[in-house]
Amino acid sequence: MTAGEGARDRDAAGAGPQQRPAIAPVDLGRIHVPTPVMLSPMAGVTNWPFRVICESYGPDGLYVAEMITARALVARNPKALRLCRFAPSEHVRSLQLYGVNPAIVAQAARMVVDGDMADHVDLNFGCPVPKVTRRGGGSALPWKLDLFRELVSQVVSVCSPAGIPVTAKIRIGIDDEHETFREAGHIAQEEGCAAVTLHARTTAQYYGGHSDWDAIGDLVGELDIPVFGNGDIWGADDAMAMMRETGCAGVAIGRGCQGRPWIFADIRHAFAGSGERVNPTLGDVGDVIMRHAGLLTEFFDGDERMAVHDLRKHIAWYLKGFAVGGAARKAFMECETLDQVSREIGRLDPAMTVPERMIDKPRGRVRYAKKVHLPYGWLDTRETTHEQRETLFGDDPMDAGY
Repeated sequence: MTAGEGARDRDAAGAGPQQRPAIAPVDLGRIHVPTPVMLSPMAGVTNWPFRVICESYGPDGLYVAEMITARALVARNPKALRLCRFAPSEHVRSLQLYGVNPAIVAQAARMVVDGDMADHVDLNFGCPVPKVTRRGGGSALPWKLDLFRELVSQVVSVCSPAGIPVTAKIRIGIDDEHETFREAGHIAQEEGCAAVTLHARTTAQYYGGHSDWDAIGDLVGELDIPVFGNGDIWGADDAMAMMRETGCAGVAIGRGCQGRPWIFADIRHAFAGSGERVNPTLGDVGDVIMRHAGLLTEFFDGDERMAVHDLRKHIAWYLKGFAVGGAARKAFMECETLDQVSREIGRLDPAMTVPERMIDKPRGRVRYAKKVHLPYGWLDTRETTHEQRETLFGDDPMDAGY
């Protein structure tokens, strides 16, 4: 049983009041984070409209932009540049970079520094998606210790003189037989990272099963820099349990906020010692949807169609738990304009609420990797061969397009 499972099982059994975990601000270089809560970068989700909504509910934490492909940024791909935008209201501009070639990622970091594009850079070593891992990227990369060290070192050397802290997002490893998180954590610390975030699953687990909070506790015990825990935080009580059980410096919220940006309000209340929680009516949620739609329209430079298409997945998440019926959900998926979205919202029962039994339940798809896709011979050694580097760097895993 993992630490997270144990905490939730005991809570469900009504084990009475739990000891309050130690919660303190976190300093990442010159960036002071008053409340150690992070919005995890999620591809296709955490653009600035969604970040602004989350931050409006939450504490003064870190709200990280979705993954930016380094090669695309270096090539000044329009979509990459759009994803680098921040709203004027964002307190700390946190940007996540992804790449495999240290030189290319360092070049992207140089663009960030010279263009004053961000206050904080996170490095993606946690993505389990096959199109990334099959070319040695994401959660596959820390297996190659030399490549991981070189990439982290080069980015820190670019960002550090500008006072921009660098952090790293990692997973436990490739699978149960090929763990990487301890070595990766130590290397990140040695090369100057200000913190690490551990998604307590392996690549093979993808987003299925239970995250292993014990691994978070292990990494906390091994490192001197702050460790943020990530995985299976579906509500404020889970966040408190993770802090209590692992001793982590802070929590990172991923799928738990999809369609529920107010989870950050719940965590803010919980960390302040309050039992107050948000359980919005469907009318309240409709207002959030329309606000989100308006912000997305601004994000897409006035293109309502693109905004509404991007909004569709969010609407599915926003409506999760509400008894609105399949016809209503289908109607939203066919919307093309803001007026059509507003019309469908007007047909819902504004007084409806989510049943108590559905609150703080897992969100998003529970998916397992059928197979971990890696470069040929990747697991044979912990170092990259000359041939592997030629293959990886000669044909970058993510080209300049999106």
